Amino acid sequence: MAAFDTTRTTYGSTGLFGRIGTYFVSAVAAVISWNDTRATKNSLAALSDRELADIGLSRGDIDGVAAGKPIF
Repeated sequence: MAAFDTTRTTYGSTGLFGRIGTYFVSAVAAVISWNDTRATKNSLAALSDRELADIGLSRGDIDGVAAGKPIF
């Protein structure tokens, strides 16, 4: 005969190690996102005004583009 335990609820409760792992993963994701934004800003800032104009950007658009916001 099989028994089904209904006294334990595992949905939504990850325990201490699960919460630490989730915090670690979100911290690493934030660092990766920050680095991607930084690298994009540096790459676009290294372009000349003429090169930026060729791709339809100006110096004022760099921060928005690096943050992932639409320019139009």
